Amino acid sequence: MQTLAKILVLLFVGALSAQDQYTKGMEKAFQLWGDQKPTEAANLFERIAMAEQDNWLPHYYVAQINTISSFGEKDLEKLSKQLEKAKEFLDLAKAISPDNPEILVQEAMINTAWIAFDGATYGMTLSGKNAQLYQRALELAPENPRVVFSKAEWDMGSARYFGKDTTPYCKDVERALELFANFSNDTPFYPSWGKNRAEQVLEQCKS
Repeated sequence: MQTLAKILVLLFVGALSAQDQYTKGMEKAFQLWGDQKPTEAANLFERIAMAEQDNWLPHYYVAQINTISSFGEKDLEKLSKQLEKAKEFLDLAKAISPDNPEILVQEAMINTAWIAFDGATYGMTLSGKNAQLYQRALELAPENPRVVFSKAEWDMGSARYFGKDTTPYCKDVERALELFANFSNDTPFYPSWGKNRAEQVLEQCKS
């Protein structure tokens, strides 16, 4: 009985140690990102993802950093590498956590990066996919502020492209900000971005 107790204690301590390494690694990666070192942050998230193969979050952040870095990139080869890596890690995240609205929004962001780079080439094929992704995310999580805001911003961009009024979507941005005020998730390192951007877009609505 004593031996069993010892084994259980060792297993528990081992699990705590692994969890502690994960926490330290994630905190360090976010610190690098905050210090304007996205490449180093993405590399660290990637190493954590390889060690945490049943955890979607480090995979998600590899995808997110590579996607954000792609906006404004003019070099097709560099852009392709970044967005292919983003998609690769997002697919891994999706396999771990299917029907995850945060992952669906991130997938739409990858498509948006392609459209922003060359709307004539990618707009026709990826715009419809994005509409479906945002609709699915909204069905899964109608109270998620990132889902509500990201869909609203996408709808605004589409309306602007076709010369239509963007005002109807301002109410969705307002609703997203209300949701941001109350949204919480107990999972460590769960996505929390979007509020500042939503505030900026709402200001544009009012001007």
